[in-house]
Amino acid sequence: MKKFLVALLSLGLIVAFSMSAAAADVKFSGQYYVVGVYNDNLALKGSDDAYSRAYFWNRMRLGMKFKVAEGLTFTTRFDAFEKQWGNTNWNGGSQDKSNSSLAAVKGGNPKLQENIEMEHAYVTFKTAVGQFNVGYQAADTWGTVFGDTPGSRNRVKWLLPVGPFTGLFVYEKVFESDRSYQTGYGPGTTDADWDNYALAGIFKWKGGNAGLLGKYINSRYPRPLASYKTEMFAVIPYIKATFGPVYVEGELIYLAGKSKKYDNAAAGSDVNKEGLGAYALAKVKLGPAYVGYQIGYSSGDDGSDATKDKTGPASSTSWNPNLIWGQANLNVWAMGGVQEPNKQNLLLHNVFGGFNVTPKVKIEGSFSYMQADKTAAGVSKDYGMEADAQASYKIYDNLSYMVGAGYLWTGDYYKGATNKAIGNDYLVMNKLTLKF
Repeated sequence: MKKFLVALLSLGLIVAFSMSAAAADVKFSGQYYVVGVYNDNLALKGSDDAYSRAYFWNRMRLGMKFKVAEGLTFTTRFDAFEKQWGNTNWNGGSQDKSNSSLAAVKGGNPKLQENIEMEHAYVTFKTAVGQFNVGYQAADTWGTVFGDTPGSRNRVKWLLPVGPFTGLFVYEKVFESDRSYQTGYGPGTTDADWDNYALAGIFKWKGGNAGLLGKYINSRYPRPLASYKTEMFAVIPYIKATFGPVYVEGELIYLAGKSKKYDNAAAGSDVNKEGLGAYALAKVKLGPAYVGYQIGYSSGDDGSDATKDKTGPASSTSWNPNLIWGQANLNVWAMGGVQEPNKQNLLLHNVFGGFNVTPKVKIEGSFSYMQADKTAAGVSKDYGMEADAQASYKIYDNLSYMVGAGYLWTGDYYKGATNKAIGNDYLVMNKLTLKF
């Protein structure tokens, strides 16, 4: 009887999946990578107390797009096995734990997701008045990679293409306080939500595109534990263009408004937002080779004026000119210690180049010089310099292997005002990447 029930259940599952496949055209895409890293002095300490780290990590990402009807699709994506190799000690034993268990162990902020993490689930439908995307979608990306902090968020996105121009409007629900304990007062808390609104336009032409985005951030999330809200505005133009062998791109980010707007004068003084970010890149193709230069700037705040917040935009995992300094991807797996992963309070100069030795083999190199925009009294602005080199080989069209190395000459900024001992850092890594 047991075997009969198992066979019957298996048959039912086969029929169910067959019906789903017949009802919609499904396209799969994804990525799997494994990375191994040795980092000699991640904390940039003096030689007497420096320590090194060596570890592997991997991640599987799978996206699925269901075409339900002409003009109607459903898109979903998840990550799995996003973890360090051999790191199974979260529960003090040898068994992996789910995200929910990790959240309990790590206070809701786990560094390693050890099971399936759903990221996207949204419906796309085209109408006579434009296209709508509704649900969990990619968020916090616009224009170039500079100033991006990629994530997933509840959104309603409307796009209206008119010839070479596309207009779009986005509404985001970042936080809902009605049934959350995060505000500290339990469910039913009012006027403590966080909503974002954006209006943008993109113009395309042969060889390039340019856009302008305006965003309004209305965050009452700190309330009622803190008696203030945040009302900020962002204006972000960008351009990307190709002129023969030359490719250029640039972006400007202007932040204004109130980073802290108190309910009354007794609660505190308002803090005005005055942030600025700027980025430019130029790249020239020279046959099988290329050379380029990029500059990135994000304003800093030295704290000298308590009524102003001059911190510029953050750039996390998308814009990473270096293998060591500011490397946000490494920051996740090193579990802290990486210097300036959001790359704020920064002026960075970077020259880079590469050469395609064969259609399957490529070598690349870069050199960066980094400075702080603002520092406290007695602290140097010099973050340091870094040289990186990489070589990659295409084993298959969809499978590549990369080896890389970087050396960071640590700047005097990290000595602080006390002139503490610091040391340089180097890193070697290799990465196997499958895309499909």
